[in-house]
Amino acid sequence: MNRYTLNMSSARSLGLAFFFTVAVVAAGCGEPPEKEMQQAQGAIDAARAAGADQYAHTEFTAAQDALKQAREAVDQRDYQSALNHALDSRERAQNAAKEAADRKATARGDAERALSDLTAALTEARVRLKAAESARVAPKTLAKPRQAIADGEQALQKARAAFGQGDYLAVTGVATPAAARLMTVARDLDAVVAIVGRRRR
Repeated sequence: MNRYTLNMSSARSLGLAFFFTVAVVAAGCGEPPEKEMQQAQGAIDAARAAGADQYAHTEFTAAQDALKQAREAVDQRDYQSALNHALDSRERAQNAAKEAADRKATARGDAERALSDLTAALTEARVRLKAAESARVAPKTLAKPRQAIADGEQALQKARAAFGQGDYLAVTGVATPAAARLMTVARDLDAVVAIVGRRRR
């Protein structure tokens, strides 16, 4: 075998080796980012469990949308785009989980205060109603305050149930307006008792 033949053989071997290397790299870049998409889905599931759908809705929805775009990119065989969307989805889901944890802690504190305010307002309204009954205010005049107090009692039960379920936003949504109504009822009952007292002098 002459030198020319040896050179051709070596060149052919190097060419095949280069082609094989390129093929392997291309194959590595041409696979769907299944691992990253699974990680993104896991992060979304964890964020949902942390309450992100309620307490970090915008970021949580963005994470879901990014994963959806990743899957659509896989369908179109655009694996680089799919990878980018999957990584974005995972990051957004993780951010949503952290945001939800912070906001949920704040919401719990707000819910506790709202429950306390409603309990105090209900007690005050009951005291004012009893004073009005003792002052012999007409039953017809006391009908609406009694109904408002009954509504307040139901609101308190509903708010406590929501608190027990960890739905702190619902607690505030129910308790705060109910407490405000009861405070108005207490003031109105005070005014009625004062009017009746002046009339009897």
